[in-house]
Amino acid sequence: MSQSILVVAGEISGDMHAARLIKSMRKRSPKDIDIWGIGGPRMRDEGVETLVDISDMAVMGLWEVLKRYRFFKKTFDALVAEAEARKPDLVLLVDYPGFNLRFAKEMKQRGINVVFYVCPQVWAWKSSRIPKMAEVIDRLLVIFPFEVAIFNEYPLQVDCVEHPLLEEIDHALAADSIELPWQPGKANLALLPGSRDQEIERILPVMLETAKRLPDASPVLAAANHAIAEKLRSQTNIPVVEGSTREILRQADAALVVSGTATLETGLIGCPMAIVYKTSPITYAIGKRLVKVPHIGMVNVVAQKEVCPEFIQHEAEPQALAKALTPLLKIGSPERTKMIKELKDVSQHLRDAGATDPAVFVLDELATS
Repeated sequence: MSQSILVVAGEISGDMHAARLIKSMRKRSPKDIDIWGIGGPRMRDEGVETLVDISDMAVMGLWEVLKRYRFFKKTFDALVAEAEARKPDLVLLVDYPGFNLRFAKEMKQRGINVVFYVCPQVWAWKSSRIPKMAEVIDRLLVIFPFEVAIFNEYPLQVDCVEHPLLEEIDHALAADSIELPWQPGKANLALLPGSRDQEIERILPVMLETAKRLPDASPVLAAANHAIAEKLRSQTNIPVVEGSTREILRQADAALVVSGTATLETGLIGCPMAIVYKTSPITYAIGKRLVKVPHIGMVNVVAQKEVCPEFIQHEAEPQALAKALTPLLKIGSPERTKMIKELKDVSQHLRDAGATDPAVFVLDELATS
């Protein structure tokens, strides 16, 4: 008889991380495992039945979530009902805390073991979630070593595991290079505007204007998929390349990157960058009061210092961004050399920490459920 796992990943990064974990689980387990839930194309490639696609779930910002409250409530209730009907042996929740922590509570009440993979950023804001997490999660798999100590006072099993980006980036860097539409004789500039509609709406114009102020640079826009690529192409004549973000970063001399996981991905590849983020005035005002860490880019959070300059909200002006990028685009400049060294330090720090495949712990929890 096969075992059943319900997986919920609500964003592109979660879809990628979950797919990699599931692939490893299938290799390690001799048993047939039926996996279903919320996810995207990467999870479907690993044989996951997705009831809801991540394209409908990836929304960021309090105001943006509130505008779609009815959809999220309907999806939440339907998934709870599906769990009651199918009775999974284990629930695997990947990041996406606003939805997943509430869902964990519902599953825990129904006696279903819950593994949470990729810890919510409780060290940045909403520290009140920490004791609540200990109540509704059976096992927490974190990807940053500093996160383990946060839960020392609580009866929650926490394991630091290999960061999912490390292996993926190693493969990307070892792959054959592909030809990209850079302009000969100019410095290569990667533009990563994000994947959410509201990010593209607010951040893309800033990036495009910044690129205009760098006449010696050849910009290329990175898009995670075809739908995003089409949105970008409709707004600019700058070349757009889909599905090759890591190769773009590998060949780029510098990058302008939306804040989030993309900054860590860029840093692990070793590409110097400036970090940018803009959101709605309401979301920014609320976030500024709640966020308790000095940095917003994950590469800086891991380094616990500003390795890469950040330009947030009103500071995200093309002139300032162009000024920051200019020395990073020059091979051999002191600013570029220093940043590359510090990015290597960040990468090594993560490699020295959690080196265990998260699939080991998920299968262990499944065996005891």
